[in-house]
Amino acid sequence: MIKIFGALLIVSLFSLSADAADKIRISMTGFAGQFMTFPLAQKRGFLKEEGIEAEIIRISAAAGRAALSGGEVDYSTGIGGTAIGGALSGVPIKVVACFVPAPVLALVSRPEIKSVQALKGKTVAVLIFGGVAHFAARAIAKHYGLDSEKDLKYLAVGPPDARFAALSQGLVDAAILGPPLDFEATKRGYNSLARAYDVLVFPETGLVTSTRKIQDKPDEVKRVIRGGIKANRYIRANRDGTIQFLMEWLKLTREAAAATYDGVVKVYDDDINICEKGLRLVIDETKKTVKSSREMSFNDIADLSILREAQREMGSK
Repeated sequence: MIKIFGALLIVSLFSLSADAADKIRISMTGFAGQFMTFPLAQKRGFLKEEGIEAEIIRISAAAGRAALSGGEVDYSTGIGGTAIGGALSGVPIKVVACFVPAPVLALVSRPEIKSVQALKGKTVAVLIFGGVAHFAARAIAKHYGLDSEKDLKYLAVGPPDARFAALSQGLVDAAILGPPLDFEATKRGYNSLARAYDVLVFPETGLVTSTRKIQDKPDEVKRVIRGGIKANRYIRANRDGTIQFLMEWLKLTREAAAATYDGVVKVYDDDINICEKGLRLVIDETKKTVKSSREMSFNDIADLSILREAQREMGSK
């Protein structure tokens, strides 16, 4: 009887623990190598370890911002122009963490275009105007001596798969792509002309939430961030395990998953100093793009205090 009672008690406690998990929804704009922090955290149990039960959904950038401010989702992973542009326009959201503080995006061109300079007068596919892909294209163009506004034309096509399709169909001359699509494009004879992380620090993915969530549930925010930090550490330390995850998550061959991992691993970093430096650059560039005259401080758009606390608890330097 004692053994039976003990077994029932364990089952009961497990059930209570599962019921006590905080249920959240995290939105993502696309499924690609640079967005794997939270899908991997969910798959490998890092969020569950923090008492978080997450539903991860794919949603467009603009719709995701509206859903976040309206409470339909709890967190978003896209930092770029969408989240920061929203904050600049008065949407009550803030960036609370960076997990990929530099874009892994590549500028990929049609086979006959061999250099960035040869893109003068050509059209480049990006996600949205003012977003990370748009800024990456402009930064690469400037780095290679072009006038990023006068020498290139930009077409807002949408997520990576739509940009890849536009390039494949000849609708654009080049596209900003991340792994694994940049790898797939080069296999088909397209040219990878430059990578954004070689020319700039500009946070691509992280964690964004509402100001109300920060005020009302800071412990939940911290536990979600901790799950993300654990995932980033796993990604950096476990190549084989991460490649296997990419094969399952993105339905890739081992070759494509390995190329994706090798193309993104160097930018998976939760260094808060890189994060803050990059965020300040994003804010300045977004202000220029959206022509915002609104006076807002860094603290109006980002709150990294919970990230700092989580890092201290986890022994980050």
